[in-house]
Amino acid sequence: MTTLKCTSPVDGSVFAERPIATTKQAADLIAKARAAQPDWAARPIQERIDMVRAGIKRLGEMNDDVVLELAQMMGRPVRYGGEFKGVNERANHMADIAVQALEPIIVEHSDAFERRIERVPHGLVFVIAPWNYPYMTAVNTVVPALISGNTVMLKHASQTVLVGERMVQAFTDVGIPKDVFINIFLDHDTTSSLINANNFDFVNFTGSVGGGQAIERAAAGTFTGLGLELGGKDPGYVMEDANVEDAVETLIDGAMFNSGQSCCGIERIYVVADLYENFVEKAVKIVSNYTLGNPLNKETDIGPMAHERFANIVRAQIADAITQGATPMIDKSHFPQDDGGAYLAPQILTNVTHDMTIMHEETFGPVVGIMKVKDDATATKLMNDCDYGLTASLWTNDVERANRIGRQLQTGTVFMNRADYVDPGLCWTGCKGTGRGGALSIIGYHNLTRPKSYHLKKA
Repeated sequence: MTTLKCTSPVDGSVFAERPIATTKQAADLIAKARAAQPDWAARPIQERIDMVRAGIKRLGEMNDDVVLELAQMMGRPVRYGGEFKGVNERANHMADIAVQALEPIIVEHSDAFERRIERVPHGLVFVIAPWNYPYMTAVNTVVPALISGNTVMLKHASQTVLVGERMVQAFTDVGIPKDVFINIFLDHDTTSSLINANNFDFVNFTGSVGGGQAIERAAAGTFTGLGLELGGKDPGYVMEDANVEDAVETLIDGAMFNSGQSCCGIERIYVVADLYENFVEKAVKIVSNYTLGNPLNKETDIGPMAHERFANIVRAQIADAITQGATPMIDKSHFPQDDGGAYLAPQILTNVTHDMTIMHEETFGPVVGIMKVKDDATATKLMNDCDYGLTASLWTNDVERANRIGRQLQTGTVFMNRADYVDPGLCWTGCKGTGRGGALSIIGYHNLTRPKSYHLKKA
């Protein structure tokens, strides 16, 4: 029997292990989910909304256990309390807007004709979720998919192997039928073969660019709808009228939180010349005062990265940048816990250029490069000099200036005086190598349903 193993970054032990479903076992679960979908979709929308809200509430009741599991599985410090605040915000917003998002578009309602466009569920939605924010990324799709009448199959990352079980348990505890929301453990090859065999009506994947390409190849010719949120290299730009204290605090937190393992984390910062030295000094002070250590200890700010191999990728990028002339600003002696394995000291690099991998390729770790720029045009060019486009964070008190720069940026979201946040009222989307599609907001509902037109001529 082949199994998925979660090796804990805390101490290298196997924290959890689960058997991988065979193709036959997966096919049986898919058949059950398909059989359950019409009855689920036939329920009144308010009933589906209420049941999903109850499932989220039940998940919140598990949070004490969830926080400890997350620390063990992927290294996030317990002091941050898990993800339920974000899960609850996103889920409840999507529940709040569901009726409006899914209501028919009435083109004509007269004595002669009824003409309307309705939103109908795709059928079976397959969610492939990542380990870095395992609950929040999954809930982005699971909640609106269920509310809009789809059944859902969830495959979680092996690093966070218990998350899917927790979510399904919470939802079935409140009465959602067990075949409506199914957790499954799969390897990559079986996942690809199931997609290629046209088993799903929509597939949502959050993960690496390579993973997204594999999903696209598997779905080729099936006409299966895809939502792909892939890599990111999100920039921050600090202008001369910015509040430096707020900018430093937010951008450095955005770069370092979750050991830098955030989809929309800040990976590069551009600062106008007049503020540069002050910004760097404040940033170094913040990072030097972090505590790297066991995520189960409440004083820990930064836990280990989710896996030693992820940390080694970051080490290689830092070493390459230093070889090319970058200056490391953080004294590693502040972080004796850096063991050359999953525990990695945070770092700030100056004297960086876009010839260095660390300024244009995804890093996904606790390091950020800071560059001095002379004007908006230079900053905009550098922010766009990247194969990804998820978010960009602009720091200024001039809204028109932020709008003007934002319109020139090749990105999915433009922030002003904020960073590293997913607003459920807005479409979470990207461009270029970051993928395609969009989650959350009304648009998220539209991506999880299809339009169906009615043209009824009355006698």
